[in-house]
Amino acid sequence: MPPEPVPADPGWDEDLAWLDRDPERECWLDRAREHDEPPQEEEYGDFEPFTAEELAEIREAVADELLAVEAAASGRRGPGQPGSARVFPGESSGPAAAFGPGMIFDVLPGCAQLAVAADAAAEDDDFVGVSEAELIGVMCAWDRVEAHAAARKLAVVAELSRRNPEPADAEFTADQVACALGESRFRATELAGTAGHLETHLPGTRAALRGGIMSLSKARIIATATGLLDPGEAAAAEAGVLDRAGRLTPGSLRAAIARAVIEAAPEKARKRRQIAARSARVERWAEDSGNAALAGRELPPDEVLAADERITARAGELKAAGLAGGTDELRARALLDLLLGRDSRPRQGQGTTPGAAPGGFAGRVALTAPLATVTRLAGRPGELSGLGPVDPWLTRDLATAAAQNPKSTWCLTVTDDQGHAIAHGCARPGPPSHRQRAGPGPPGETGFTFTPVSRDGPPGGYGTWRLRTPGPGPDLIITLESLATDPCDHRHQSKGHDPGARLRHLAQVRHATCTSPVCRRPAAQCDMEHNTAYEAGGRTCLCNTGPKCRHDHRLKQHPRWKVDQLPDGTFRWTTPAGRTYDTDPTRYPI
Repeated sequence: MPPEPVPADPGWDEDLAWLDRDPERECWLDRAREHDEPPQEEEYGDFEPFTAEELAEIREAVADELLAVEAAASGRRGPGQPGSARVFPGESSGPAAAFGPGMIFDVLPGCAQLAVAADAAAEDDDFVGVSEAELIGVMCAWDRVEAHAAARKLAVVAELSRRNPEPADAEFTADQVACALGESRFRATELAGTAGHLETHLPGTRAALRGGIMSLSKARIIATATGLLDPGEAAAAEAGVLDRAGRLTPGSLRAAIARAVIEAAPEKARKRRQIAARSARVERWAEDSGNAALAGRELPPDEVLAADERITARAGELKAAGLAGGTDELRARALLDLLLGRDSRPRQGQGTTPGAAPGGFAGRVALTAPLATVTRLAGRPGELSGLGPVDPWLTRDLATAAAQNPKSTWCLTVTDDQGHAIAHGCARPGPPSHRQRAGPGPPGETGFTFTPVSRDGPPGGYGTWRLRTPGPGPDLIITLESLATDPCDHRHQSKGHDPGARLRHLAQVRHATCTSPVCRRPAAQCDMEHNTAYEAGGRTCLCNTGPKCRHDHRLKQHPRWKVDQLPDGTFRWTTPAGRTYDTDPTRYPI
């Protein structure tokens, strides 16, 4: 594990992954992967049931591992599990009979053989002839196999780290892992840290994970809690929970290992808390529902308790004033009231439900909205920077709210049928004679209109257009310029090393985030990096620049890594292992 918590850096990796550092929320972060097509039947042939002799061989092959796991476990699904000691011979002769209570596959540790047997217990997920007790046995078997596979994967990650001992190489090992697995850099660093810590500090946890007694998420809880301990202290803390870790819920295990760490090394427990306090932060992320979340992390406990009491008191005031909603909803409204300086208490003549329409806003927030959506010609999703996709109704509400603030700025991006930016223009007020509107728009106008002014514009561009927004503001003029670089005519090139504001903006439009395959840091917070160094003759042009966060800027300069910028704007990264990963230009809502 790292010697101290990874510093907070919202936006570095995306998927908004930096938003969750709590294993409890893995259920929504660990998205299901697409699977390859299933193997055809002829690849394996007909499956024959295990004979008694084959079962005996399997039992003998894993006997030593079974004993080790039984000694380390106090019973989670499988070895030593309470209630699994009884055997009911002859009760079932179905395909999953060996998974019944106390049968061989009900107590077999996680291993490749168990995976084969569990796979044969059902045909195309059809469990005909399988009793409920056997079904539970099959479920627990797959759970042990999953843990076993996770342990074997961690062993590979640990070996990869051992092969890159030099500091200059070790720093970027997690990047290889992230690229290969399609994970964020934070998750890959966590994976590498867990792998190394299990091998050097937590052999009991490692064995329990490999045998299927403990899940990966629980192994992470123990590894994280013991991250600052030396091997002896970590072993002592581990011993305090290992006998029951498999059957504890994650919350109970987190509390148990916290107590064990304090008992084993109280000074280091205090140091861990103090170091983590330096990473105090406020995080925001998108909920799966389309709403948003806001949370403070690593805050002083006494102040959190005081703040929580104030939120509860404010929620009570809202309820007493007649505001509708349950306790949680009122506490959430109270939090927003306190942060924004608002008062949601209903006044005489007003309703009792807080309004959902957003107020006018402006600032460093980018709303990407399909023109067809804001003009009500289609119902396609928009996207809000830092949060993610938003539904068409919220997209229109946000765009209308932004139009009420004179500080809002407007840009238009033309995309191809894949959503890649091919042209872009920034709005400016129209000429003085057109800045004041002559009157209301045509009948049926929805608030936003977009009409051509002329076909004139830059060579290869898409003409000049007039954008009308809701409210009394002036009409806006947008001239669309091409972003094509295949071939590049270098129209946006800067003469010196540093890109001009326009070139920087256009590069950030084409790649809205860092061009690493695994980083989601917003382009506005990245370096503008030359793919071919300026000192080596590289142009400061759209065809030779792109946003890279400081970490990936340094990574690209490592002699064992290589990055190519292709004519269509794709960045191709080649790792020390010789594997390549592409980063396409950003795909916008279309």
